[in-house]
Amino acid sequence: MHSLKIKTLLASIALAAAGAASAQNQLLNASYDVAREFYKDYNAAFIAHYKKTKGVDVKVDQSHGGSSSQARAVNDGLAADVVTFNTTTDVDFLAANGVVAKDWNKKFPNDASPTTSTMLFLVRNGNPKNIKDWSDLIRPDVKVVVVNPKTGGNGRYAYLAAWGSVREKGGTDAEAADFVQKLYKNVPVLGKGGRDATSIFLQRNIGDVLITFESEVVSVDREFGQGKVDAVYPSVSIVAENPVAVVERTVAKKGTAQLAHDYLQYLYSDEAQEIAAKHAIRPRSEAVLKKHADQFKPIKQFTVAKYFGSLTEAQKVHFNDGGQFDKLYTPGK
Repeated sequence: MHSLKIKTLLASIALAAAGAASAQNQLLNASYDVAREFYKDYNAAFIAHYKKTKGVDVKVDQSHGGSSSQARAVNDGLAADVVTFNTTTDVDFLAANGVVAKDWNKKFPNDASPTTSTMLFLVRNGNPKNIKDWSDLIRPDVKVVVVNPKTGGNGRYAYLAAWGSVREKGGTDAEAADFVQKLYKNVPVLGKGGRDATSIFLQRNIGDVLITFESEVVSVDREFGQGKVDAVYPSVSIVAENPVAVVERTVAKKGTAQLAHDYLQYLYSDEAQEIAAKHAIRPRSEAVLKKHADQFKPIKQFTVAKYFGSLTEAQKVHFNDGGQFDKLYTPGK
């Protein structure tokens, strides 16, 4: 009986050790809505790369939603090892709460943003409303679909791009506010995240134009079939950085710090940058970007810093409760 107890105890210890080892080789990436397809391909490439170079089998799971919703979920206990968002404010929120490192943006190159995107318009096939630039979005005959800037980075970038488009033409902040207010009066319904906004536009058939990330063009063609939408590049748009960070709180518990770091570092490899380009996400690598110059049309872009100081400042002024967005937008009016 005694030897049976010892065997049972040893088996339990072995099982626990195996479980701990497997947990150390398993990652959860909390990411934003429209990055689903990119990370599906990237994860497969990373798993193969890690097996080849380290001889280790790893597993990567994904969690997707509006960038801000994901940040709140991670803050509230979602055990993600890494976050890959589309606005720095969502990572800063986690840094302020001690979930990721305070200096997270110094941990990887390019301020820990391995890729970028920009905002453009998706219109229905043939562009029946002849939408060409931001000014067309406030016409009385145009209905606009966009993400709620309070729930998704996609929506914040759309709002800031619209505001900045007025400033780029020499307009004042007062004129920009007036323009943005008119634009949101043309919004019949706000999406919760990028993919939700796409569903509103294409599945529910609401609106004449969808403001979204450049990368969503490829996703729409793959999911809904070629020829459903046309991409319209406005005269000017915003640089949208895609920041990444290790979730220190989780990796400390799970022992996945090195794997999490390696996973994010590999996003800067040529292979990963090529995968990003395939999904219409702009690579940071100049060589890869140049190689795909026909795909990434030149567009005049301005940074968030130019008109808003930083995304953190923009969050306080525009998107926090009682901010500019709340003053400019009244649902159903």
